[in-house]
Amino acid sequence: MHVRTFSRFWSIGLAFCLWSCQAGTSSESAPDKASESPNVVFILVDDMGYGDLSCYGQETLQTPRIDEMAQLGMKFTQHYAGATVCSPSRAALMTGLHTGHTPIRGNKPDGQLIPEARTTLAEVFKQAGYRTAFFGKWGIGHPPLPNDPAIHGFDEAYGYINMWHAHNCYPEFLYHNGEKSPLPGNKLPSPNPWAHMPEGTGIAEVKETFAPFEFRDRALDFMEESKDDPFFIYLALNIPHANNEGKNDGMEVPSFGPYEGKDWPKQEKGFAAMMDIIDGTVGDVLDQLETLGLAENTLVIFASDNGPHEEGGHKADFFDSNGPLRGTKRDLYEGGIRIPMIAYWPGTIAANTQSDHVSAFWDFLPTACELTGQSIPQGIDGISMVPTFKGMPEQQAEHPYMYWEFYELGGRQAVRKDQWKLVKLNVRDSQTPVITELYDLSQDLGETRDVSAEHPEIVEELSALIEEAHTPIPLVSLFENNVNTETPF
Repeated sequence: MHVRTFSRFWSIGLAFCLWSCQAGTSSESAPDKASESPNVVFILVDDMGYGDLSCYGQETLQTPRIDEMAQLGMKFTQHYAGATVCSPSRAALMTGLHTGHTPIRGNKPDGQLIPEARTTLAEVFKQAGYRTAFFGKWGIGHPPLPNDPAIHGFDEAYGYINMWHAHNCYPEFLYHNGEKSPLPGNKLPSPNPWAHMPEGTGIAEVKETFAPFEFRDRALDFMEESKDDPFFIYLALNIPHANNEGKNDGMEVPSFGPYEGKDWPKQEKGFAAMMDIIDGTVGDVLDQLETLGLAENTLVIFASDNGPHEEGGHKADFFDSNGPLRGTKRDLYEGGIRIPMIAYWPGTIAANTQSDHVSAFWDFLPTACELTGQSIPQGIDGISMVPTFKGMPEQQAEHPYMYWEFYELGGRQAVRKDQWKLVKLNVRDSQTPVITELYDLSQDLGETRDVSAEHPEIVEELSALIEEAHTPIPLVSLFENNVNTETPF
């Protein structure tokens, strides 16, 4: 079954590649191509660490449905988020560009948005005749227009648009296709202490409708409505992120469930309950695909947008959320950017497999191009992962290097080439010396021993790559503290 499906895919893919080279892409012929390509469901969660899933080594919390997904699919051990905070990370996912090239480099300053002319992941599917839907947290740049998902390729969009709104799991409203859509029962205090913040920010004093359940239900409904057509669903849950406006009491859940009686801080009970909700949502998606008879024609991806947070009173060490890695959200050490990623496609991706292919969010756009038989846009940083999904690692192209940058906390850069990882700190802070550290990930996954003094030639080589990878943008400099870039979440 696997070999037969595999051969069929490559025959179709070759035909479409030849067609694309000769004629480019056109919307008129797209539906025929899409009919031979898989549905895709991309489930993204918010601030979950490399060590938070039991299939990645979590010992206290259990995630049985996600573990099942990994057992039936492929688990990636060296997959990276686009960035160490949400907005640029999601921008990398949508644009196929790393943070040295994305139009969005951080959560601040305002004015960083995806240009309309930029081809996005959703537009790749839409051009191929797919129905495209987004449910959950958009949070790409600031301040995005209410119809920003529609501008960038989504036929159906329901959720939070700005990232501050998405802190609140009990919002008074969400946006549906660019229009405000009230949620029953939820009510912010009046006057709202957070009224000066972006629209929707705050903590509800009356909590009835839990938004992540709404996103799950809309996604399941969309699958059923679209079962006869190819579809792409971007299900971006806003948990286990904290409601930062709650300061040390920000882990909002309907109940602590089985953790109510645990001798844990209530924030950790809330975190554990969020992980249960995530796990159940993944299970519901897989069950719906089985019920609709779509499982073998659907690629499901599960990933997190960056490393684990320490917000809302939650402590990453309590459940060892970063596992063997160093650092958390906002770090460019592995714990801030290396994330769990699981790919599930029964009959095509071999069950119970693991890949150490070094990949990142910017690889999904070219992957979508190959899946739908379209040409990959020029000038992006991503490389298609289809050969790895198809069990053909010998045909998998590799990145010459991987790059990240971060404008907060004095400014940071990191580059990985082979087993070497170079991290630079304080690049934006003229009052503090720049720190350059080198780690050998093959010997020191936890980045505990700086070996820069022992390998000056590697430091020189990777420093040149860092310089090559960064391109400046007008709004903010990575090397001058000219505008405020700090955000407290």
